[in-house]
Order: sequence, then structure tokens, then C-alpha cells
Amino acid sequence: MAKLELKVPDIGDYKDIPVIEILVKVGDVVAKEQSLVTLESDKATMEVPADTAGTVVELRVKLGDNVSEGTVVAVIEAGAAAPAPAPATPPAPAPTKAAVPPAPAAVAVPSAPAAGGGAVDVKVPDIGDYKGIPVIEILVKVGDTVKVEQSLLTLESDKATMEVPSSVAGVVKAIKVSLGDKVSEGTVVVVVDALGAAPAAASAPAPAAVSAATEPSAPSAAAPVVANATPAPAVAAINEASFSKAHASPSIRKIARELGVDLGRVKPTGPKNRVMLEDVRAFVKGVMSALPVAGMSVGGGDSGAALGLLPWPKVDFSKFGEIEAKPLSRIKKISGANLHRNWVMIPHVTNHDECDITELEALRVQLNAENAKSGVKVTMLAFVIKACVAGLQKFPDFNASLDGDNLVYKKYFNIGFAADTPNGLVVPVLKNADQKGIMQIAKEMGELSLKAREGKLGPADMQGGCFSISSLGGIGGTAFSPIINAPEVAILGLSRGEIKPKWNGKEFTPKLMLPLSLSYDHRVIDGATAARFNAYVGSLLADFRRVAL
Repeated sequence: MAKLELKVPDIGDYKDIPVIEILVKVGDVVAKEQSLVTLESDKATMEVPADTAGTVVELRVKLGDNVSEGTVVAVIEAGAAAPAPAPATPPAPAPTKAAVPPAPAAVAVPSAPAAGGGAVDVKVPDIGDYKGIPVIEILVKVGDTVKVEQSLLTLESDKATMEVPSSVAGVVKAIKVSLGDKVSEGTVVVVVDALGAAPAAASAPAPAAVSAATEPSAPSAAAPVVANATPAPAVAAINEASFSKAHASPSIRKIARELGVDLGRVKPTGPKNRVMLEDVRAFVKGVMSALPVAGMSVGGGDSGAALGLLPWPKVDFSKFGEIEAKPLSRIKKISGANLHRNWVMIPHVTNHDECDITELEALRVQLNAENAKSGVKVTMLAFVIKACVAGLQKFPDFNASLDGDNLVYKKYFNIGFAADTPNGLVVPVLKNADQKGIMQIAKEMGELSLKAREGKLGPADMQGGCFSISSLGGIGGTAFSPIINAPEVAILGLSRGEIKPKWNGKEFTPKLMLPLSLSYDHRVIDGATAARFNAYVGSLLADFRRVAL
């Protein structure tokens, strides 16, 4: 094959421009128009592309050399069929804040179901608008006999650990994924040689763990079980102003965008404060080490130093007495990272109030007595949800989310509540609560809670929340500060109700008082508005007839 010299093309009146990056090495296979080196004058940064495809056999320049039009930068052995190489980018790190929702995966109906047997592709089904969920465990091997609904492998998003069951019975013929692979809807994970039975319909597996509550709670009449749910985190948006001002070549800018790195936050080490590839890698590594993500140490290592703080103290606790070390559960690692991010990035303020729910509790007991045969049990949470919806309608800033410099107002009213399951707390979302009465809300809450306990919640059941409610329920406490669930802007916390003497103008009378703790994002909501919202919700719970006004 012919060897060709690749030269600097016409670059206008520029001469003796320094080489600031070499993007290939000897032996690399390059595609036509692939960038070979980066040049930078005092006015522009430019890349020299290959004018043919082939293999690099020699580099004629090194970092710091000055080149002009016609300078030979590389020698290539041309090959018409040379494949395009992988881009010169560092491997993308495992996402510290994955934008994957609480989306339990399930297996889609096989693409080639055959009642009489045969090879069937088992695929990942619809998991919403999210992609790239890592495989953390493979539960079968080639040759294993599996049953319908038997778990084949385990996936893990930032919100849930979930098992993918087989939709057919048969013998595992091939495993199409490996540990660490990222799968999405339609990905073939296993090939099963079916044993003649028609494949089962797709079903959503149970999430083994969901990042949910800061505090589990037991039910009580005054404050039912709810939790401080932590939704799927989103990667911080790039600040375009600082990104554009950063001194970096086009190739580095491309890599930074692929990794979601704001170049304005990267410390440059190159000439003239230029951001180099190593700087981007160091920034990503620093972010990962600073955050307590799944598979990484929480409260250990150099996390403090990476945040500009003193390193976390290293202590040999065994010197002081007997100890037992147990690894953090996967759910605690995941929820810890989410809660840490929300607490650090959102300016929290909490408004504390209380309301009289004496009459409302009596109404709740009466409704349950009247509807005992219906099987629908009304909890205090149903009333709280309805009151919160009215609050969101009256104070629309509470039903919004920050998106850069914009505030996105939602015209729907979806309220998340927690359900305690054997696998941990999950947070179903009651959709369109504004369009439903108390009995329907109570009925749907019961159905969602049952699905949660049976591990049958689907992705749609846990998405789209506008406002969260957290409670210490029957555990106790008079007040607390629940952590806001990004991207929401507020969360209502309920502590245990207590009988207190209240002055009615003539005498003290016993009243059942429910503490309300409203945490809000001070960037969106000011203190006066928060106090009005909390007082308004309390007034509705004190006299529920006001909900109809």
C-alpha cells in the first residue's frame, strides 16, 4: 500500500503556529477527515485533519513545534477500507449522578415467540425515556434450565436494584451481556431455547431497593407513613458562558461535552492556561471521588480533600473495644449520594407550623365506618394529599422546577407517597390528584401500596411527582427538616399528632394537633410565601370544607 505524507492545509496567512496537541500515535488507524493534531495561534485554535484513511506509520511533529502551510505532520499508509477508529476520549466514568429514574426493568415479549419451542431472545422492555442501566449481576449461565419469571440478571439504576425475569421456560442458550454492560429498552440479554410453552406476557420485576426515605415511619391516625423520597438525580447543566470562555481546543471541548464537564470549572495546566485532556480527566476523577456513589466509600477516602475540606478522619476503632464492620447496603449508598447532593446544592429553609385535625380525624373514622364493606380504608394521608394539591394550585411556585435560569410551572398535580415493602421504601406517585376525591385517592393509594409490597410497581408508577410528603408517623418527634427531592422545590414533613390544650376564648379544650414541617428551595420560594403555604394547608386540614372553595 502507498505511504502518503499528511500536510498542514491552507490556513490563511498564519505561519509558525505551535502544535498544542497530538491526537494520534503510530499504529493508529484513522478515518478520512479525522483530526491528527491541534494548532493554536494567538487568535484561533484549529485542527489538522487526515485527507485519506489509513494507518499512521510516522509522526513528523511533536508538542511545541511550529508549523505552517505545507508542513508534513504525519505519514500514513493508505488503505481504502480502513475502519474509523475509536475517538480519542477517556473512558466515560460510571455516572455519579445517573439520570436514570426509579425504573424497574422488565422483559419484553420475545421477538420470536413460538408455541412449539425454539430460540427466543429475551429483551429489556419499555423502561421510560431512560437508557444505559448497568448490569451488576448475572444470575444464570449457559446450560441452565430456567422457569417463567425466574430472574436472569440484575440491573441497577440510581434509584433501584431490579431483577430481569425470563418470559419463557427453557434452557439458556447464550448470554448476550456481561457485567458492567449498560442496557436499554430492546437490548437482548439472554437467548433461551424454549421448552415448547408460549412465552409469558411482559411483567415488571420488583425493585430490590429504591432510594427513598430519610426516615421510615409507622402509620398513625394523625400522620400516615410517608417518606422523604429522593428522585433520580440529574447531571448539573453546563454553564455555556463559562464553557465558551475556557481556553481549550475543539477536541477537548467535544470530550468535555460528551462527559458533561463544564470547562469553566476545570483547572487548566497547559500553556497560557489551556485546558488539557489530563485536566478533564482529573476533574472527572475528583468529582467521582468527592461523591458517595454506589460502589464507593461513603465518608471515607479523600472525599473531604476533593471538596477542598480536610480529609475524612481515619480511626482504628478496634483499639477502643470490640467492633463489627458491616458494609453499607446498596440502597444506602445510592440514597446517600442523592440526599447529599440535594442538601449541598439546594438552599434549604424549613418553616414549622401545626394545625388542628380534631374534626378531620373524626371524619376519617366516620368514613371508614360507613364504607367498611367497600374495602377502601381512608387514611389521613388522603386528606393531606388533597390539601397539598389545593396549596399547589393557590401557590404555583411550589408546583415548579428550576431549569437553568427558567422556572418550569407544571399544570398537573402528582403527589408522591411512600410505601414500606420487604425490599425497602418505594415511592409511588398518585397522578392527577386534583381530579380525584378523597375516596378515589384512598382507593388508588391502597392499590399502589399493594403493588409496591408485591414488587409489581412499574416505571410509570414512580415517575412524574410534583411534590413530596415525608413523615415520622407513629415514631415520634415534634418537628424535623425533610430534604427536598430535586428537581422539586419543596417537601412537606409530618410529625406525630398530639393532643394539646388550646384556648377557644373562654376555656382550654383538648385538640389533636398535627405538626407541619415545610422545607423549601429559597432560590424559588421566599419565607413569607412558605409561611402562607404552610398556614393555608393547615387551615384546610382544620376545616376541610375549605377545599371546596
